[in-house]
Amino acid sequence: MTSRYRVEYALKQHRRDEFIEWIKGVLAGPFVLHAVKSSGITVADDMKISADARRRYAEVFSDIERLVDDQIFMYSQNTPEFSRLKQLVPSVGEFFTQLPLEKAFYIEDEKRSISKRRLVCPSFNDVRVILNTAQLLQLSGNFNSVSIQEEDKLQLITFDGDVTLYDDGDCLMPDSPLIPLIIQALSRNFFIGIVTAAGYKDGAKYYERLYGLIDALELEIYGLTERQKERFLVMGGEANYLLQYDSVLKKLKFIEPSKWILPAMAGWNPINITNTLDFAESVLSDLIRKLELPAIVVKKERAVGMVAKPGFKLLREALEEVVLICDNKLNNFQPAQEIEFCAFNGGSDVWVDIGDKSLGVKVLQTFLGKDAKSNSTLHIGDQFATVGANDYKARRSACTVWIANPEETRNCLVDLFKYIDNKY
Repeated sequence: MTSRYRVEYALKQHRRDEFIEWIKGVLAGPFVLHAVKSSGITVADDMKISADARRRYAEVFSDIERLVDDQIFMYSQNTPEFSRLKQLVPSVGEFFTQLPLEKAFYIEDEKRSISKRRLVCPSFNDVRVILNTAQLLQLSGNFNSVSIQEEDKLQLITFDGDVTLYDDGDCLMPDSPLIPLIIQALSRNFFIGIVTAAGYKDGAKYYERLYGLIDALELEIYGLTERQKERFLVMGGEANYLLQYDSVLKKLKFIEPSKWILPAMAGWNPINITNTLDFAESVLSDLIRKLELPAIVVKKERAVGMVAKPGFKLLREALEEVVLICDNKLNNFQPAQEIEFCAFNGGSDVWVDIGDKSLGVKVLQTFLGKDAKSNSTLHIGDQFATVGANDYKARRSACTVWIANPEETRNCLVDLFKYIDNKY
Protein backbone atom coordinates (compact mmCIF):
# COMPACT_ATOMS: atom_id res chain seq x y z
CA MET A 1 0.00 0.00 0.00
CA THR A 2 1.10 3.59 -0.47
CA SER A 3 1.81 4.23 3.19
CA ARG A 4 4.77 1.84 3.10
CA TYR A 5 6.67 4.87 1.80
CA ARG A 6 5.83 6.65 5.07
CA VAL A 7 2.47 8.20 5.79
CA GLU A 8 3.94 11.64 5.12
CA TYR A 9 5.91 10.75 2.00
CA ALA A 10 4.20 13.23 -0.31
CA LEU A 11 3.83 16.97 -0.49
CA LYS A 12 1.03 16.61 -3.01
CA GLN A 13 -2.27 18.19 -2.08
CA HIS A 14 -4.24 14.98 -2.59
CA ARG A 15 -2.00 13.23 -0.08
CA ARG A 16 -2.53 15.76 2.68
CA ASP A 17 -4.95 15.63 5.55
CA GLU A 18 -6.15 19.21 5.98
CA PHE A 19 -7.03 18.80 9.68
CA ILE A 20 -3.57 17.47 10.52
CA GLU A 21 -1.91 20.11 8.35
CA TRP A 22 -3.90 22.81 10.12
CA ILE A 23 -2.85 21.51 13.56
CA LYS A 24 0.77 21.49 12.36
CA GLY A 25 0.37 25.13 11.36
CA VAL A 26 -1.06 26.09 14.74
CA LEU A 27 1.83 24.32 16.50
CA ALA A 28 4.39 26.19 14.39
CA GLY A 29 3.81 29.33 16.49
CA PRO A 30 4.88 27.80 19.83
CA PHE A 31 7.75 26.03 18.09
CA VAL A 32 9.16 29.25 16.65
CA LEU A 33 8.50 31.41 19.71
CA HIS A 34 9.17 29.02 22.60
CA ALA A 35 11.33 26.13 21.41
CA VAL A 36 14.24 28.11 20.01
CA LYS A 37 17.75 27.41 21.29
CA SER A 38 20.48 30.04 21.01
CA SER A 39 24.19 29.33 21.22
CA GLY A 40 25.69 29.43 24.69
CA ILE A 41 22.45 28.55 26.51
CA THR A 42 22.81 26.76 29.84
CA VAL A 43 21.39 23.36 30.73
CA ALA A 44 18.98 25.00 33.18
CA ASP A 45 17.78 27.41 30.52
CA ASP A 46 17.34 24.55 28.09
CA MET A 47 15.15 22.69 30.60
CA LYS A 48 13.07 25.82 31.10
CA ILE A 49 12.61 26.23 27.34
CA SER A 50 11.49 22.61 27.05
CA ALA A 51 9.01 23.03 29.89
CA ASP A 52 7.65 26.24 28.36
CA ALA A 53 7.33 24.64 24.92
CA ARG A 54 5.59 21.62 26.45
CA ARG A 55 3.10 23.87 28.23
CA ARG A 56 2.42 25.91 25.09
CA TYR A 57 1.90 22.81 22.95
CA ALA A 58 -0.45 21.40 25.58
CA GLU A 59 -2.44 24.64 25.56
CA VAL A 60 -2.85 24.39 21.79
CA PHE A 61 -4.18 20.84 22.06
CA SER A 62 -6.49 21.87 24.89
CA ASP A 63 -7.93 24.60 22.66
CA ILE A 64 -8.39 22.14 19.79
CA GLU A 65 -10.21 19.83 22.21
CA ARG A 66 -12.78 22.57 22.77
CA LEU A 67 -13.12 23.10 19.02
CA VAL A 68 -13.85 19.38 18.61
CA ASP A 69 -16.46 19.60 21.39
CA ASP A 70 -18.06 22.52 19.56
CA GLN A 71 -18.00 20.54 16.31
CA ILE A 72 -19.80 17.63 18.00
CA PHE A 73 -22.43 19.97 19.44
CA MET A 74 -23.03 21.68 16.10
CA TYR A 75 -23.51 18.34 14.36
CA SER A 76 -25.98 17.32 17.07
CA GLN A 77 -27.95 20.48 16.25
CA ASN A 78 -27.76 19.77 12.50
CA THR A 79 -25.83 23.00 11.98
CA PRO A 80 -22.27 21.83 11.19
CA GLU A 81 -21.70 24.93 9.05
CA PHE A 82 -21.67 27.04 12.23
CA SER A 83 -18.87 25.03 13.79
CA ARG A 84 -15.75 27.12 14.32
CA LEU A 85 -13.56 24.17 13.36
CA LYS A 86 -15.56 23.63 10.17
CA GLN A 87 -15.00 27.27 9.28
CA LEU A 88 -11.26 26.92 9.88
CA VAL A 89 -10.90 23.50 8.19
CA PRO A 90 -13.78 23.12 5.70
CA SER A 91 -12.94 19.50 4.85
CA VAL A 92 -13.09 18.26 8.45
CA GLY A 93 -15.83 15.72 9.03
CA GLU A 94 -17.91 14.55 11.96
CA PHE A 95 -16.41 13.45 15.26
CA PHE A 96 -18.27 10.63 16.98
CA THR A 97 -16.55 11.05 20.35
CA GLN A 98 -14.68 13.73 22.21
CA LEU A 99 -10.88 13.70 21.92
CA PRO A 100 -8.68 14.26 25.01
CA LEU A 101 -5.90 15.77 22.94
CA GLU A 102 -4.03 17.49 25.76
CA LYS A 103 -3.66 14.23 27.67
CA ALA A 104 -2.70 12.42 24.48
CA PHE A 105 -0.04 15.04 23.78
CA TYR A 106 1.56 14.50 27.20
CA ILE A 107 1.64 10.73 26.61
CA GLU A 108 3.20 11.02 23.16
CA ASP A 109 5.59 13.80 24.20
CA GLU A 110 7.16 11.36 26.64
CA LYS A 111 7.75 8.92 23.78
CA ARG A 112 8.63 11.30 20.96
CA SER A 113 10.36 14.21 22.80
CA ILE A 114 8.34 16.71 20.79
CA SER A 115 8.82 19.61 23.21
CA LYS A 116 12.56 18.95 23.50
CA ARG A 117 13.25 19.27 19.79
CA ARG A 118 14.82 22.52 18.62
CA LEU A 119 15.23 22.10 14.87
CA VAL A 120 12.35 19.78 13.90
CA CYS A 121 8.91 21.18 14.54
CA PRO A 122 5.90 18.97 15.37
CA SER A 123 5.41 16.80 12.30
CA PHE A 124 2.55 15.20 10.44
CA ASN A 125 3.31 11.89 12.12
CA ASP A 126 3.52 13.50 15.57
CA VAL A 127 0.02 14.93 15.13
CA ARG A 128 -1.31 11.73 13.56
CA VAL A 129 -0.15 9.63 16.52
CA ILE A 130 -1.50 12.14 19.05
CA LEU A 131 -4.92 11.99 17.37
CA ASN A 132 -4.75 8.18 17.47
CA THR A 133 -3.89 8.16 21.18
CA ALA A 134 -6.66 10.64 21.96
CA GLN A 135 -9.20 8.42 20.18
CA LEU A 136 -8.06 5.32 22.07
CA LEU A 137 -8.14 7.18 25.38
CA GLN A 138 -11.70 8.37 24.78
CA LEU A 139 -13.01 4.98 23.66
CA SER A 140 -11.45 3.28 26.68
CA GLY A 141 -12.78 5.99 28.99
CA ASN A 142 -16.29 5.53 27.60
CA PHE A 143 -15.92 1.77 27.95
CA ASN A 144 -15.24 2.10 31.68
CA SER A 145 -17.75 4.87 32.38
CA VAL A 146 -20.85 3.97 34.43
CA SER A 147 -22.68 6.98 33.00
CA ILE A 148 -22.33 5.84 29.37
CA GLN A 149 -25.01 3.57 27.91
CA GLU A 150 -23.81 0.12 26.83
CA GLU A 151 -24.68 0.81 23.18
CA ASP A 152 -22.35 3.83 23.27
CA LYS A 153 -19.36 1.79 24.45
CA LEU A 154 -16.85 0.15 22.12
CA GLN A 155 -18.42 -2.93 20.53
CA LEU A 156 -16.79 -3.42 17.13
CA ILE A 157 -13.15 -3.16 15.97
CA THR A 158 -12.54 -3.31 12.22
CA PHE A 159 -9.25 -3.59 10.36
CA ASP A 160 -7.96 -3.02 6.87
CA GLY A 161 -5.83 -5.91 5.56
CA ASP A 162 -2.64 -5.04 3.67
CA VAL A 163 -0.16 -2.88 5.62
CA THR A 164 -2.55 -2.82 8.61
CA LEU A 165 -2.49 -6.51 9.62
CA TYR A 166 0.40 -7.68 7.42
CA ASP A 167 2.86 -6.27 4.90
CA ASP A 168 1.56 -5.48 1.42
CA GLY A 169 0.91 -8.70 -0.44
CA ASP A 170 1.65 -10.92 2.57
CA CYS A 171 -0.73 -12.87 4.77
CA LEU A 172 -1.47 -13.10 8.48
CA MET A 173 1.06 -15.74 9.53
CA PRO A 174 0.65 -17.91 12.66
CA ASP A 175 3.58 -16.13 14.34
CA SER A 176 2.14 -12.64 13.84
CA PRO A 177 2.16 -10.68 17.13
CA LEU A 178 -1.25 -9.32 16.17
CA ILE A 179 -3.00 -12.70 16.48
CA PRO A 180 -2.91 -12.95 20.31
CA LEU A 181 -4.16 -9.36 20.51
CA ILE A 182 -7.08 -9.96 18.14
CA ILE A 183 -7.90 -13.14 20.07
CA GLN A 184 -7.78 -11.09 23.26
CA ALA A 185 -10.27 -8.65 21.75
CA LEU A 186 -12.60 -11.54 20.94
CA SER A 187 -12.18 -12.92 24.47
CA ARG A 188 -13.26 -9.50 25.75
CA ASN A 189 -16.44 -9.97 23.66
CA PHE A 190 -15.61 -7.37 21.03
CA PHE A 191 -16.73 -8.06 17.49
CA ILE A 192 -13.82 -8.14 15.03
CA GLY A 193 -14.25 -7.30 11.36
CA ILE A 194 -11.73 -7.37 8.52
CA VAL A 195 -12.92 -4.81 5.96
CA THR A 196 -10.88 -5.41 2.84
CA ALA A 197 -10.92 -4.57 -0.85
CA ALA A 198 -10.27 -8.22 -1.72
CA GLY A 199 -13.63 -9.47 -2.97
CA TYR A 200 -14.63 -13.14 -2.95
CA LYS A 201 -17.68 -15.22 -2.04
CA ASP A 202 -15.43 -18.15 -1.21
CA GLY A 203 -14.15 -18.20 2.38
CA ALA A 204 -11.18 -20.31 1.24
CA LYS A 205 -9.79 -17.25 -0.56
CA TYR A 206 -9.77 -15.25 2.66
CA TYR A 207 -8.33 -18.21 4.53
CA GLU A 208 -5.25 -17.96 2.31
CA ARG A 209 -4.63 -14.42 3.63
CA LEU A 210 -5.87 -14.88 7.21
CA TYR A 211 -5.08 -18.52 7.96
CA GLY A 212 -2.86 -17.74 10.96
CA LEU A 213 -5.74 -16.01 12.73
CA ILE A 214 -8.50 -18.38 11.56
CA ASP A 215 -6.56 -21.45 12.71
CA ALA A 216 -5.84 -19.75 16.06
CA LEU A 217 -9.56 -19.38 16.78
CA GLU A 218 -9.72 -23.12 17.48
CA LEU A 219 -6.58 -23.36 19.63
CA GLU A 220 -7.40 -24.55 23.14
CA ILE A 221 -4.82 -22.27 24.73
CA TYR A 222 -7.02 -19.27 23.92
CA GLY A 223 -10.19 -20.86 25.27
CA LEU A 224 -12.63 -18.93 23.10
CA THR A 225 -16.27 -19.88 23.35
CA GLU A 226 -18.24 -20.70 20.21
CA ARG A 227 -20.08 -17.40 20.53
CA GLN A 228 -16.81 -15.47 20.76
CA LYS A 229 -15.40 -17.24 17.70
CA GLU A 230 -18.47 -16.25 15.71
CA ARG A 231 -17.81 -12.60 16.51
CA PHE A 232 -15.16 -12.71 13.78
CA LEU A 233 -16.36 -11.45 10.38
CA VAL A 234 -14.90 -10.48 7.02
CA MET A 235 -16.40 -7.75 4.83
CA GLY A 236 -14.91 -8.23 1.36
CA GLY A 237 -14.89 -6.10 -1.78
CA GLU A 238 -15.28 -2.96 0.38
CA ALA A 239 -18.99 -3.70 1.00
CA ASN A 240 -19.96 -6.59 -1.27
CA TYR A 241 -19.27 -9.93 0.40
CA LEU A 242 -19.96 -10.71 4.05
CA LEU A 243 -18.56 -13.84 5.70
CA GLN A 244 -18.78 -14.97 9.32
CA TYR A 245 -16.78 -17.60 11.16
CA ASP A 246 -18.86 -20.72 11.78
CA SER A 247 -17.69 -22.55 14.91
CA VAL A 248 -19.35 -25.79 13.77
CA LEU A 249 -17.91 -25.82 10.26
CA LYS A 250 -14.69 -24.25 11.58
CA LYS A 251 -14.40 -21.92 8.62
CA LEU A 252 -15.75 -18.68 7.18
CA LYS A 253 -19.29 -18.98 5.92
CA PHE A 254 -20.73 -16.76 3.18
CA ILE A 255 -23.76 -14.71 4.29
CA GLU A 256 -26.38 -14.04 1.65
CA PRO A 257 -26.73 -10.30 0.86
CA SER A 258 -30.46 -10.44 1.60
CA LYS A 259 -29.55 -10.80 5.29
CA TRP A 260 -27.38 -7.69 5.51
CA ILE A 261 -27.63 -5.39 2.50
CA LEU A 262 -28.38 -1.77 3.39
CA PRO A 263 -31.54 -0.17 1.94
CA ALA A 264 -29.48 2.44 0.10
CA MET A 265 -27.37 -0.27 -1.55
CA ALA A 266 -30.43 -2.38 -2.42
CA GLY A 267 -31.80 0.64 -4.30
CA TRP A 268 -28.85 0.89 -6.69
CA ASN A 269 -29.79 0.26 -10.30
CA PRO A 270 -27.80 -2.74 -11.62
CA ILE A 271 -27.47 -0.94 -14.94
CA ASN A 272 -25.62 1.93 -13.23
CA ILE A 273 -23.27 -0.59 -11.60
CA THR A 274 -22.55 -2.27 -14.94
CA ASN A 275 -22.06 1.05 -16.72
CA THR A 276 -19.73 2.31 -13.98
CA LEU A 277 -17.52 -0.77 -14.19
CA ASP A 278 -17.51 -0.67 -17.99
CA PHE A 279 -16.57 3.01 -17.96
CA ALA A 280 -13.81 2.43 -15.39
CA GLU A 281 -12.50 -0.41 -17.54
CA SER A 282 -12.32 1.86 -20.57
CA VAL A 283 -10.55 4.59 -18.58
CA LEU A 284 -7.98 2.15 -17.25
CA SER A 285 -7.38 0.65 -20.69
CA ASP A 286 -6.94 4.10 -22.18
CA LEU A 287 -4.44 5.12 -19.48
CA ILE A 288 -2.43 1.93 -19.94
CA ARG A 289 -2.10 2.83 -23.61
CA LYS A 290 -1.39 6.54 -23.10
CA LEU A 291 1.15 6.04 -20.31
CA GLU A 292 2.63 2.95 -21.98
CA LEU A 293 2.30 0.95 -18.77
CA PRO A 294 3.27 -2.75 -18.51
CA ALA A 295 -0.16 -3.58 -17.11
CA ILE A 296 -3.44 -5.32 -17.87
CA VAL A 297 -7.04 -4.71 -16.84
CA VAL A 298 -8.74 -7.28 -14.62
CA LYS A 299 -12.53 -7.23 -14.31
CA LYS A 300 -14.50 -8.89 -11.53
CA GLU A 301 -18.17 -9.05 -10.59
CA ARG A 302 -18.07 -5.88 -8.49
CA ALA A 303 -14.68 -4.37 -9.30
CA VAL A 304 -12.26 -3.58 -12.09
CA GLY A 305 -8.54 -3.04 -11.69
CA MET A 306 -5.20 -2.39 -13.34
CA VAL A 307 -2.40 -4.79 -12.35
CA ALA A 308 1.18 -5.13 -13.52
CA LYS A 309 2.10 -7.78 -16.05
CA PRO A 310 4.14 -10.70 -14.65
CA GLY A 311 7.73 -9.66 -14.05
CA PHE A 312 6.97 -5.92 -14.05
CA LYS A 313 6.36 -3.34 -11.34
CA LEU A 314 4.34 -0.16 -11.71
CA LEU A 315 5.90 3.08 -10.49
CA ARG A 316 4.22 4.86 -7.60
CA GLU A 317 3.86 8.04 -9.66
CA ALA A 318 2.09 6.14 -12.45
CA LEU A 319 -0.31 4.56 -9.95
CA GLU A 320 -1.06 7.99 -8.50
CA GLU A 321 -1.72 9.41 -11.96
CA VAL A 322 -4.08 6.59 -12.85
CA VAL A 323 -6.09 6.68 -9.63
CA LEU A 324 -6.49 10.47 -9.72
CA ILE A 325 -7.71 10.44 -13.32
CA CYS A 326 -10.06 7.51 -12.64
CA ASP A 327 -11.54 9.18 -9.58
CA ASN A 328 -12.04 12.46 -11.42
CA LYS A 329 -13.65 10.88 -14.46
CA LEU A 330 -15.94 8.65 -12.41
CA ASN A 331 -17.08 11.55 -10.24
CA ASN A 332 -18.25 13.24 -13.45
CA PHE A 333 -19.87 10.11 -14.90
CA GLN A 334 -23.64 10.13 -14.37
CA PRO A 335 -24.20 6.41 -13.61
CA ALA A 336 -21.38 6.49 -11.03
CA GLN A 337 -23.03 9.46 -9.35
CA GLU A 338 -26.11 7.31 -8.71
CA ILE A 339 -24.19 4.74 -6.66
CA GLU A 340 -21.18 4.62 -4.32
CA PHE A 341 -17.75 3.58 -5.59
CA CYS A 342 -14.15 3.65 -4.45
CA ALA A 343 -11.10 4.24 -6.66
CA PHE A 344 -7.85 3.58 -4.83
CA ASN A 345 -4.14 2.97 -5.23
CA GLY A 346 -3.24 -0.42 -3.77
CA GLY A 347 0.51 0.25 -3.81
CA SER A 348 1.15 -2.08 -6.76
CA ASP A 349 -2.17 -1.78 -8.58
CA VAL A 350 -5.25 0.43 -8.96
CA TRP A 351 -8.82 -0.72 -8.35
CA VAL A 352 -12.31 0.67 -8.73
CA ASP A 353 -14.78 -1.09 -6.42
CA ILE A 354 -18.53 -0.79 -6.16
CA GLY A 355 -19.25 0.49 -2.65
CA ASP A 356 -16.71 1.75 -0.12
CA LYS A 357 -15.52 1.08 3.42
CA SER A 358 -18.01 3.53 4.87
CA LEU A 359 -20.73 1.17 3.68
CA GLY A 360 -18.68 -1.89 4.64
CA VAL A 361 -18.45 -0.72 8.25
CA LYS A 362 -22.14 0.23 8.28
CA VAL A 363 -23.05 -3.23 7.03
CA LEU A 364 -21.22 -4.80 9.96
CA GLN A 365 -22.87 -2.40 12.40
CA THR A 366 -26.30 -3.22 11.00
CA PHE A 367 -25.64 -6.96 10.85
CA LEU A 368 -24.57 -6.99 14.50
CA GLY A 369 -27.63 -5.07 15.64
CA LYS A 370 -28.33 -1.93 17.61
CA ASP A 371 -25.24 -2.21 19.83
CA ALA A 372 -22.83 -1.26 17.05
CA LYS A 373 -22.92 2.44 16.18
CA SER A 374 -20.40 4.96 14.89
CA ASN A 375 -19.32 6.00 18.39
CA SER A 376 -18.93 2.34 19.44
CA THR A 377 -16.89 1.29 16.38
CA LEU A 378 -13.15 1.67 15.83
CA HIS A 379 -11.66 1.24 12.34
CA ILE A 380 -7.90 0.80 12.06
CA GLY A 381 -6.33 1.36 8.64
CA ASP A 382 -3.39 2.82 6.75
CA GLN A 383 -5.08 4.63 3.85
CA PHE A 384 -6.73 7.86 5.01
CA ALA A 385 -5.44 10.34 2.44
CA THR A 386 -8.25 12.23 0.71
CA VAL A 387 -7.99 10.70 -2.79
CA GLY A 388 -6.92 7.23 -3.85
CA ALA A 389 -7.17 5.77 -0.35
CA ASN A 390 -9.88 3.28 0.54
CA ASP A 391 -9.92 3.74 4.34
CA TYR A 392 -10.75 7.44 4.05
CA LYS A 393 -14.51 7.04 3.75
CA ALA A 394 -14.62 4.82 6.84
CA ARG A 395 -14.45 8.08 8.76
CA ARG A 396 -18.11 8.59 7.89
CA SER A 397 -19.13 5.49 9.83
CA ALA A 398 -16.68 4.98 12.68
CA CYS A 399 -14.01 6.36 14.94
CA THR A 400 -10.69 5.80 13.21
CA VAL A 401 -7.01 5.27 13.90
CA TRP A 402 -4.51 5.98 11.12
CA ILE A 403 -1.52 3.64 11.26
CA ALA A 404 1.54 3.30 9.02
CA ASN A 405 2.39 -0.41 9.41
CA PRO A 406 1.38 -3.59 11.29
CA GLU A 407 3.68 -2.69 14.18
CA GLU A 408 1.66 0.47 14.80
CA THR A 409 -1.52 -1.63 14.67
CA ARG A 410 -0.04 -3.83 17.39
CA ASN A 411 0.88 -0.79 19.48
CA CYS A 412 -2.65 0.60 19.14
CA LEU A 413 -4.22 -2.62 20.38
CA VAL A 414 -1.74 -2.88 23.26
CA ASP A 415 -2.50 0.71 24.25
CA LEU A 416 -6.26 0.23 23.92
CA PHE A 417 -6.27 -2.73 26.29
CA LYS A 418 -3.89 -0.94 28.63
CA TYR A 419 -6.19 2.08 28.77
CA ILE A 420 -9.28 -0.09 29.23
CA ASP A 421 -7.56 -1.83 32.15
CA ASN A 422 -6.56 1.60 33.56
CA LYS A 423 -2.86 0.78 33.29
CA TYR A 424 -1.52 4.14 32.22
